[in-house]
Amino acid sequence: MNPTVTEMPAPVNSGAIESRQNRNLEMQLIPEALARAHMHERLHQAESERRGHRLAAARRMQRRAERASLRARRALAMAVMQ
Repeated sequence: MNPTVTEMPAPVNSGAIESRQNRNLEMQLIPEALARAHMHERLHQAESERRGHRLAAARRMQRRAERASLRARRALAMAVMQ
């Protein structure tokens, strides 16, 4: 009677081969994971810079509006005084 494929025991070192294959796959995926992490960091940094630029622009506009308000008040005061 010939043993079928399902009845044959697994080779003794099949676990070692599978472990090696998993490790090789993990090693091959490391550059991809590093690139993904790098891109995530760059996106986070870019968003932070955009927030900073928006805040600076908002402060500039606020100062400009305050100066315009002061000019208008002075002009009104001058018109009332005459």
